[in-house]
Amino acid sequence: MAYGMMRGVTQQTQQPRRTMLLDTASLYFRAYFGVPESVKAPDGTPVNAVRGLLEFIDRLVRDHRPDDLVACMDADWRPQWRVDLIPSYKAHRVAAQTQTGPDEEEVPDKLSPQVPVIEEVLDALGIARVGVAGYEADDVIGTFAGRATGPVDIVTGDRDLYQLVDDKRGVRVLYPLKGVGTLQITDEAWLREKYGVDGPGYADLALLRGDPSDGLPGVPGIGEKTAAKLLAEFGDLAGIMAAVDDPKAGLTPSQRRRLDESRPYVSVAPKVVQVAGDVPLPEVDTALPRAPRDPQALDALAARWGLGGSLKRLLSTLEA
Repeated sequence: MAYGMMRGVTQQTQQPRRTMLLDTASLYFRAYFGVPESVKAPDGTPVNAVRGLLEFIDRLVRDHRPDDLVACMDADWRPQWRVDLIPSYKAHRVAAQTQTGPDEEEVPDKLSPQVPVIEEVLDALGIARVGVAGYEADDVIGTFAGRATGPVDIVTGDRDLYQLVDDKRGVRVLYPLKGVGTLQITDEAWLREKYGVDGPGYADLALLRGDPSDGLPGVPGIGEKTAAKLLAEFGDLAGIMAAVDDPKAGLTPSQRRRLDESRPYVSVAPKVVQVAGDVPLPEVDTALPRAPRDPQALDALAARWGLGGSLKRLLSTLEA
């Protein structure tokens, strides 16, 4: 059985296990900006992202009752193999540095120190935390989702993960609209109504229209609506590019020219835009913990950082 996804499940289990995959950075960024900085540890250090994330996890577990829960991490937020293909990939997010070294993502000064605390608390709780060198959290999520044998809920504020939506396999995206109490349930019907595409089609649409937040230039003159129309007519990116070489295909002269000029980008962009599904995941127990893995460490963290009611509520939910 693959990398702990189903550890602890007996042969007699009939009900498929529900897996919840957290895009952890996406959630703690939202917590940081959504919870006042006045939420502080006893020594005055802001812990709004820490406590906010604990509140998020508590609500998600109470509302959706996953059997397996994984906090997916960005071990490499800007993998070199993606940058080699498209140098502008996330380039605008690189923090200014005074010396050479690995690119660091620009993170608010009062959030950055909270990330190690989040990691320590998750580990003490026993919530699986997985990041893999050379890959983004999206790739870890994609690989776990691909290996799951039951339904999967992906919790993220990143629309890139819409490409993983698959009704047949029960994979959907829960997109936070207001905290995590109000979630947009993204399935294939929602994608078709909103964008006119299915899950895999969303990757092609994103590639064609571009994404300034990720430094993806897209094809000039091909916006979201035009991309959706082209995908509806020609099926997928390969069909669109085949139409460029077919004089009888229903492309306007401008579309044909722009797509033809964008061949270098189109030839490499799919590998950058598509979520990897072959990440070498570590062996990990993903079962939702009922009690803390390390109660003493958790008690110490709770006292040091003043986690108070946020942690107590989550522990009660896990025990229920």
